[in-house]
Amino acid sequence: MRARHGDRPPPRSDSTPGPSGVSSGGKRALSHTTALWLTAALLALQPLSTDLYLPTLPAIGAHFSVSVATVQWTLSVFIAAFAVAQLVAGPLSDRYGRYPVIVGGVLIHCAASVLCMAAPTIATLIAGRLLQAIGACACVVAVRAVVRDLYEPSAGARLLAAAGTIMGLAPLAGPIVGSQLQAAFGWRAAFAALALFSLALAGVLLARLKETNRERDVRALAPRVLAAAWREVLRSPTFHAYTLANTMSYAGLFAFLAGSSFVLIRVLGLTPTAYGFGFAATVSGYMLGTVVCRRLMTRLSLAQALQAGAALQATAGLAMALLAAAGVFDPLAIFVPQFFYVIAHGIVQPVAQAGAVARFPRTAGTAAAWMGFIIQMVAAGVGLLIGVTWNGTVYPMVSMIAAAGVGSLAVALLLVRKHGHVG
Repeated sequence: MRARHGDRPPPRSDSTPGPSGVSSGGKRALSHTTALWLTAALLALQPLSTDLYLPTLPAIGAHFSVSVATVQWTLSVFIAAFAVAQLVAGPLSDRYGRYPVIVGGVLIHCAASVLCMAAPTIATLIAGRLLQAIGACACVVAVRAVVRDLYEPSAGARLLAAAGTIMGLAPLAGPIVGSQLQAAFGWRAAFAALALFSLALAGVLLARLKETNRERDVRALAPRVLAAAWREVLRSPTFHAYTLANTMSYAGLFAFLAGSSFVLIRVLGLTPTAYGFGFAATVSGYMLGTVVCRRLMTRLSLAQALQAGAALQATAGLAMALLAAAGVFDPLAIFVPQFFYVIAHGIVQPVAQAGAVARFPRTAGTAAAWMGFIIQMVAAGVGLLIGVTWNGTVYPMVSMIAAAGVGSLAVALLLVRKHGHVG
């Protein structure tokens, strides 16, 4: 029977952790190395879908003769669609398994990237971005559930951190590759590259991915059962603590993603190529953060590691705001504090992802879906806010990053400290 409360999950007969933290059921499905690399590649779909075309945002606006706020819809629609789709993708993976959801998601992403590449209008481009989000979402939600299928919470956090180190190459290379593709072929080339990546990934998945969900719930999509699963997740204070911490952390990161190209290119005068290299150097902090996270997880609990990351995040956000308030308008005054903010995100995100789903061995897909829905809906709002508050200065973006950093620390100290203890 399903547990009545998210903080008291029933035991799984096939998921007793071994000495490495791998469940006995999961150990038969995928090797650790395969799980690591496939997790990294699938999680990379989301940042690649954003970071690769970030340097082209001003060019897209100029090409279609639309405002900054209109161009921001290509980001916000992606995030909002990603958020909503998770509520379907999670239960689908609980009902039919992780394999069909992941493979189907990659193929949808590939087709949507082709549509974006050929878009004759901004409306078509926005529609293509919506479909891209659905495909990427299916992959991200299902692969997080794969990790929960295979590993107990602490080991899962270590694997997500290791995958994040590899995945960090996506935001590192994305803006550089995107700016070079734009310079050589125009903004459409970024979407051609995304189509090729997802097509190649589909081939690898068909050859290597194995099903890990050994307790598929045939009633997972029944309205009454789905509502019960949602209640189970949404009543858990542990789920809310880790999800809200992840939400605040990602809100600050997304404020940078949505606003940095306009601030650094239009306001501070960087070329798209210089911006691409600066952005890549900044987000490389994520890889460093995931390395730090793995080390922290050998000595600290999930809650303690998250508190450490949130403290760094608040410090970085406040430093950026103070520099702006002091009239320091230089690209380094944005890039350097954000580098440390992103390091902190590399600590907070893997820990929060593992902690949010730790109480739900039977409905990990549903828990991952709700976590992602909340995070992405807030991020979509941040993206729209960046667009409507654009005033030709650094202040809207900087203020949002600082507020998110302080919020992350507040959640870590008030909620995660109280409710964040998991096995």
